[in-house]
Amino acid sequence: MTSVVAVDLGKTGCRAMLWNTADSSRAVSSVAGAPGLAAPDGVAAARTAVCAAVGPLLRESGGARPDAVLVGAAGAASAPAAARSLVAALLEDLPVREAAVTSDAVTAHAGALGGRAGVVLAIGTGSVAVGIGADGTYARVDGWGPLLGDDGGGARIGTAGLRAALRAHDGRGPATALLDAAVDRFGDLERLPATVGRDGNPARTAASFAPEVARAADAGDAVASAIVRDAAADLAETALAAAGRITAGEGPLPMAVTGGLTGLGPALTAPLTAALTGSGLPLRLTSPLGDPLDGARLLALDRATPHASLVVRVRRTTASPPPPTPATPPASA
Repeated sequence: MTSVVAVDLGKTGCRAMLWNTADSSRAVSSVAGAPGLAAPDGVAAARTAVCAAVGPLLRESGGARPDAVLVGAAGAASAPAAARSLVAALLEDLPVREAAVTSDAVTAHAGALGGRAGVVLAIGTGSVAVGIGADGTYARVDGWGPLLGDDGGGARIGTAGLRAALRAHDGRGPATALLDAAVDRFGDLERLPATVGRDGNPARTAASFAPEVARAADAGDAVASAIVRDAAADLAETALAAAGRITAGEGPLPMAVTGGLTGLGPALTAPLTAALTGSGLPLRLTSPLGDPLDGARLLALDRATPHASLVVRVRRTTASPPPPTPATPPASA
């Protein structure tokens, strides 16, 4: 292959990278994301987002015709038929010889562990662990959303912190620095329920309070410390469950932790690391090697990773010439 296109298609944003294999040069483009392949009109929205991100890269390169495009798309794991439909659509839209689609969790895993088997725990607004074994066994643990799961994630930490603040405000719970932190961030606590739900995404708003909880815990606040310790225990349980469901190769199983909450500080990372290393499982904690775009690039180039069975690939037949570089993305249905 001379060049490939890697795409990280999330619900918030869509990033595309044109990778030249000869000199390892790269160009990156970003546009708005899509609601997920499982959503109504999810394929049409994904198609529009991918073409909007990829089109400028191809035009700016002078009309490159990459060998392959691989998309890590939110919702692909739960909507395999939609993933196949997106592959077919991309072959219609883009001047590539091969199109491939997999879950964005799979490309994130491949990027973090360099295409090796192991477990990746992702903690942001939500939380999910993905395990891929040396023989291709696959396990996804949690990621069930803020109502039913995402234990230990930012929305759970932030919600617990706000609940503690309201309990202190009412006199039902112990005094905590989280009360003043909640007032500073959200204003009048009598209006807090409406404030949290104002933008239509209360989980994201609650998650924005997670750094305040971590700061209070690092400063020694007992209530905040208990919240963060409980979150670390939940996250460790999620990661260890994924590790127990896959077939490891020889030696310790690699495990990486990714996502925005990794920067919350020692109040979270210290008990999480202790729980993982003290689990008795043969684990090797490692820093992430790359991001989802790196994972998509790797999977586009290498069919021999343990992730291969999780990727839907279709190669263009010689009787079906590739289309020209798109001038504009197709309209979403």
